[in-house]
Amino acid sequence: MTIADAVFAGLGAGALLAAVLPRVVAGRPLSLPLVFLVGGICVYLLPLPLPEIDPVDDRLLTEHITEIGVIIALMGAGLALNRPVGRRRWGTTWRLLGVTMPLTVVATALLAWWLLDWPPAAALLLAAVLSPTDPVLASEVRVGEPTEDEHDEDEVRFALTSEAGLNDGLAFPLTYAALALAAAAGGGWSADWAGAWVAEDVAFKCAVGVLCGLLVGRLLGWLFFMARSPVLRLSEHREGFVALGATFLSYGVTELVGGYGFLAVFATACTIRAAERAHGFHNVLHDFVEQIERLFTATVLFLLGAFIALGGLAPLTWQGAVTALALLVVIRPLSGWAGLLGGRPGRLERWVIASYGIRGIGSLYYLAYALGRLDFPVPERELWAVVTFTVLASVLLHGVTAGPVVTRLDRLRTATPPRQEGTQGDSGPGRRAR
Repeated sequence: MTIADAVFAGLGAGALLAAVLPRVVAGRPLSLPLVFLVGGICVYLLPLPLPEIDPVDDRLLTEHITEIGVIIALMGAGLALNRPVGRRRWGTTWRLLGVTMPLTVVATALLAWWLLDWPPAAALLLAAVLSPTDPVLASEVRVGEPTEDEHDEDEVRFALTSEAGLNDGLAFPLTYAALALAAAAGGGWSADWAGAWVAEDVAFKCAVGVLCGLLVGRLLGWLFFMARSPVLRLSEHREGFVALGATFLSYGVTELVGGYGFLAVFATACTIRAAERAHGFHNVLHDFVEQIERLFTATVLFLLGAFIALGGLAPLTWQGAVTALALLVVIRPLSGWAGLLGGRPGRLERWVIASYGIRGIGSLYYLAYALGRLDFPVPERELWAVVTFTVLASVLLHGVTAGPVVTRLDRLRTATPPRQEGTQGDSGPGRRAR
């Protein structure tokens, strides 16, 4: 038996498990990512001749694998959202992005600077790479398939899905801030970089990302649903793989012109979704993307488990572990609660949204990306250990609790008499759990 034979067998078994497990673990204190993460640990603890998994040595490969996983997840999230984009309709999302995300980054950076005694640039980098959330790792807290009804989404699932769709792109300016600070001050502090960072990495690249996403989405929306020729009107052919074409086109074009491709992919997905909301082709696109996304997620989490089994957490200190756990159980919940004060979610919904800021593949991508651009004044393996432990703890904590918590919340929501608020953009009757 060769290593290649074992890899083929493992890939086949993994693909079949990825198809079966979501139905097996539905509603239980378990998740598909958790199964594959633990599976990777267990398999690599066996005395088998398996290939080495090391994202530090194989940084470029790690960056590209996680990059593809993130953009596919962003397309899936955007295609699944039924609620049209708007100031009031997406009010909870704007609060999470405008208040919760900055509070989380600042608190995490300060904690890393104080507890880990890291230089400001390294502390900011850790906070930046851990800022994007990833509800793919707990499917119970993400929206389901597209439907015709814009109210067919409870506030918890909608908020966590839309937040993840946007903060995966907004983490880029924060990562560039850490890179700029490290380049300007090394292990110290300087503010000389801030002006150029705001103008280029925040304003220009974000604007280009959103604009390109909207333009590509408009073009593809016309091509999918409104082209006069049946040959060009792709919705007539119901081929789901064109979703990958939309994903890569939007991402590639935007990166070529200097914008944030992550923002563009999500904007493209939302724009395609808005082109013809009642068309069944959205379900074809979404289902195909979800299947590819599931395979990527299972693969990345298995490889992460292998890295852990091979000693990936050996450089982790107790200070790093405390920082990671504090982010998950203290910083994010409190920042989320503060950001949602006075918003639409009820008390229980507010706590669930605040507590389920799941860390995942996006964090692995941003760390690999940043470390490939500049050397930071802390050991790379220590950075990888803290981020890996954070993802591991998040998958364990949120993967085990998401099913029971959301099931309980759904029961309470069903038992609550419908609220008739009479305002456009309300989350729907009976969807507000107190």
